[in-house]
Formats: sequence, structure tokens, C-alpha cells
Amino acid sequence: MTSSPLRIASRRSQLAMVQTHWVRDELTKAHPGLEISIEAMATQGDKILDVALAKIGDKGLFTKELEAQMLVDRADIAVHSLKDLPTNLPEGLMLGCITEREDPADALVVHARHRDLTLATLPEGAVVGTSSLRRLAQLRHHFPHLVFKDVRGNVITRLEKLDAGEYDCLILAAAGLGRLGLANRIHELIDPSISLHAVGQGALGIECRQDDAEVLGWIKVLEHLPTARRCLAERAFLRQLEGGCQVPIGVNTRFEADDLVLTGMVASLDGLRLIRDEVRGSKTDPESLGLRLAEALRAQGAGEILEEIFATVRPEA
Repeated sequence: MTSSPLRIASRRSQLAMVQTHWVRDELTKAHPGLEISIEAMATQGDKILDVALAKIGDKGLFTKELEAQMLVDRADIAVHSLKDLPTNLPEGLMLGCITEREDPADALVVHARHRDLTLATLPEGAVVGTSSLRRLAQLRHHFPHLVFKDVRGNVITRLEKLDAGEYDCLILAAAGLGRLGLANRIHELIDPSISLHAVGQGALGIECRQDDAEVLGWIKVLEHLPTARRCLAERAFLRQLEGGCQVPIGVNTRFEADDLVLTGMVASLDGLRLIRDEVRGSKTDPESLGLRLAEALRAQGAGEILEEIFATVRPEA
């Protein structure tokens, strides 16, 4: 049984705290009188800023420390950007609910000198900052004349580097910019035909212990069923491909009447090979849709692409 107050584990980045405070406030509205405390901490992904994310490894890069707090009963729930939460969770923990999704699109943010340009009209050699292999592979596929440079740090730090002239533009999640009150920095939303978004992007996932029915009951009020169905399909797709958040796998989901339509892609790191397909099915069985799409891409060679990537991009010793 959970002690009072309800204890939330969170990363201590500005965006993570904004998201966690939103969860706290919504739970307080739904459960008047419920006391809630927040424990903020740095994760491995927050601490290592001089190495590309893909070189560190992505097994719980932004979640492991939060999960450890729940496993030793020092926290009851953890609030994650769902795109950072691995599809296979530690024994004893579960994804308790998925909140309503913000716009999952990738966004272009430009230096002031390029305010009259778009992604399609950036000049040859323009420097694009991104730490995502998914974005990198897709943009290399469509815009091979651009130069791509890794960028680390939180959103504010990245924007400061852009404004200082280290980059001509950045690719960031529109949802994160919106939550930080920085939607005015979005120069262009990148169309899904160019860049499919990350699995779970724009949604929050609340993780809890499997055996804590009381806590699960409290957080279920934040579940948004349409978002959950979309994200469960996406996560099943990623899980079946044995990918992680640092692998060039992208998705897009939408509803058409009673159907859920799932688009997915796998690309090589150089962007020369990009496999993309789409499946549709009942919205009441989203995970089977994700499995079908994964198998469809495997049949077209996605497995070989991923094997090459896994052999090339691995954590440094």
C-alpha cells in the first residue's frame, strides 16, 4: 500500500519539471486532498553531454534512475516523455497510463539570418543540429546537401547554441517547445512525408509498480484513450523491430473512421536506404497493427538495415 503523499520521480530538466508539475496539478484536481511530492534527479542521459546519445546506448538512458526509485519504494510513479521510455520495462513496473498527446511533429527552428527560408530552401552546407538518428537519417535522405551536426543539452541550451551561431537551424520536438512556452520559436512544422516522428513523441507516460492498485487507480484518470491506442501501436512496432529511441525508426498514426492507420519507416544512417510502409486495422487492437507493420518492413529488408546499425552504433566501452 502506498504511503502518503504520492511520490513522483522526475528528471530535473526544465521540460521534465514542467511536465511533472502538470501531472501533479491534474492529479490534485481529480483527487482533492491527495498530497503529492516530487523528487527530481539527473539521469545518465542528463549527465553525459559530451558524447552522442547513440554512442551511450538507449536502454533506460533517461529512465533508469527514476525506475530504481520505484523499485526500492522511494517513489510511487515516474513521469516520462513517452518517447524516452523503453518498450520493455523492468520486472515489477508497468506503463500505468498515457496522457493526451500534444502535436507529435518535428519542428524546424532557425537562426535569425535564415528567417526567410524553409527546410527545403536552406542553402547547401547549412548546418543542422540534431541528436536524433531518426531525424538525421530522414533528413539526409531528403536533403543530402545539408550538413548535420550533433547537438546536446536541454532545449534552452540548444537554443542558446543556435542563437550564438553554432548552427543554422535545429530540429526539435514541437511538443517540447510548446510545453516550455517557446512555440514562437517554431519556424516550420516538418511534414510527415519528410520526417516521421519518434514512437510516443508528444505524449507523457506515467510508470508505476504493477502491484500498486491504489496508485494505478489514481493515475488512470489521466489516460487518454485515443492517444493510448496510437502510442500502443507505435510501441508494439518498435518492440517487434527490437529498436530503441536512438535508432532511425519513425512513425505516424491517425484515425480514419473506426480504423487506426499506422505508418512506419526504417532508414540507414546515411539516408540512402529508407523503407516505408503503412497498415490499417481496428483501433481496438492497436498492438497487432504495430506487429503487422514491423513484419511488413522486415519483409522489405528493414532487418538487414537495423543489423548494420546495431553493429555500427553501440555504447562506448
